[in-house]
Amino acid sequence: MAWLAAGEGYEIALVEGKVAARSTTGRTAGRQLKSLPRALRDHPEVDRLRRLAEWLDRHEAACIAQVDTWMVSSLPVPTALLARVWPDEAWQNALRDLAVVGDDPDEVGFLRDATASGELKVVNLDGETVRLSPRTVTLPHPVLLPDLDDVRDFAAELGIVQRVEQIHRATWLKPEGLAAKDTEVRDYAGGVFPNRFGLAARATGLGYRVSGGYATCAVRDTGRAAEAAVWIGEPYYEDEATTGALSWHDEDGRAVRLTEVGPVAWSEGMRMAAALYAGRKIEEGKDAR
Repeated sequence: MAWLAAGEGYEIALVEGKVAARSTTGRTAGRQLKSLPRALRDHPEVDRLRRLAEWLDRHEAACIAQVDTWMVSSLPVPTALLARVWPDEAWQNALRDLAVVGDDPDEVGFLRDATASGELKVVNLDGETVRLSPRTVTLPHPVLLPDLDDVRDFAAELGIVQRVEQIHRATWLKPEGLAAKDTEVRDYAGGVFPNRFGLAARATGLGYRVSGGYATCAVRDTGRAAEAAVWIGEPYYEDEATTGALSWHDEDGRAVRLTEVGPVAWSEGMRMAAALYAGRKIEEGKDAR
């Protein structure tokens, strides 16, 4: 960002998301100062840059959240849309190096660029940079990626770092032999917290929604919307709180049988339940569970 005049003898700019200043006179002219001079702290231009920095932070978080939603829901994303938002640094940082799939579901590549003409440049699993022009692409949830371990190894060789957790996202595969009528999983039930407020705060801090007595996450799986829910206790309950069972519900709020839960919904629900359970109280000398 360009340096802007601010008061007599100073210029200011956003540097790594913070307002920085430099002198325009004297022996230190042109050199960035270690801290903002007192004379500038209430300057209108400084306040304007601070508000811009706050907006940029919110925008970056919104981009990451949207891309995460596309990935978790396996929604087809128009290639033209990716090309349109790519010049925006926040969008680019959220999308770069994500695994994408175009017309061929078996051809996975890491997104490196999107041109104005709607062409995507990806590095495929053979290490070759190829150009794709599908009408839409998906950002597949890792549980849907074949040979996920190989994809992870190849990504490590390339030094890929993703802003949106995708290929290194923790996944759970639905086990076989589930009872036909079961609607709950209790693998992560029984985690004790000092109070319900702390458990709810952990849920919201992890990005989950708290509604009534449940922590929830919404997923679109196999073309259907589903919501995973973990019981965390009645609102305003002040005594110890304990994580309850994990269940899934359809768009009408009906419980979904475990045998009918899709692979992404299963993985994301278990991921939420495990993350909540991990914050429980652990007594010394007791088993980690």
